[in-house]
Amino acid sequence: MPETFIVVKSKVAKFWREYRSLFFFLLVMVLFRSAIADWNQVPTGSMKPTILEGDRVVVNKLAYDLKIPFTSLNVQTWSDPSPGEIVTFYSPKDEKLLIKRVIGTPGDIIVMRNNQLFINKEPASYGKLNNEIVLQLDLYQQHRHTFFVEEIGDKRHAVMMRPSQPNHYNSFGPIEVPAGHYLMLGDNRDNSHDSRAIGLISRDRITGRAHTVAFSVDYEDYYLPRIDRFIRPLDYD
Repeated sequence: MPETFIVVKSKVAKFWREYRSLFFFLLVMVLFRSAIADWNQVPTGSMKPTILEGDRVVVNKLAYDLKIPFTSLNVQTWSDPSPGEIVTFYSPKDEKLLIKRVIGTPGDIIVMRNNQLFINKEPASYGKLNNEIVLQLDLYQQHRHTFFVEEIGDKRHAVMMRPSQPNHYNSFGPIEVPAGHYLMLGDNRDNSHDSRAIGLISRDRITGRAHTVAFSVDYEDYYLPRIDRFIRPLDYD
């Protein structure tokens, strides 16, 4: 056996002994993030005022089912998304990972008239939003938008919108959601690339449920941390 080969083999064996624990740790972390839980950066304002640009949200990938790592193949399903929950999914248009709120589930009939939702002919109710949430946004957005608590059944969440005349984006329907599909909307109703643009989302594209802001940085202020948004639940109180 050539001496060079022996030297190389010895170095590889030494490298493996020294770094195999790190290798296994990284492998476990990759598998964990693929199949169990992940944290996703939010680069756009489509879910304002609930989620801001720069938030890192925690996604529970076991909320609805168990998938084979790195695939969309289900091993076991134990639950389905409910109206009002925030989920991550892959867009059928360009395969980008998006985060939106579930509005319509299979069998629901959804109508929107000038940004007011009707689900199965029942209108969503709208109330005053906590001013603390509004103050997270800059003055321009505060003055250009109206803010509400939208209540659908027993679920409540924050929404923002611009007062305007009805158009194809803030008025649509009725849409009957077929089996195995979901209608998604962003909380920033006039600035969200959601089911109004990309269509209904099939169940197999949903990757998990978002529930907490782990930490946040302010893109407009030299990426300084927003301490008040660390470990912040996404559910409306």
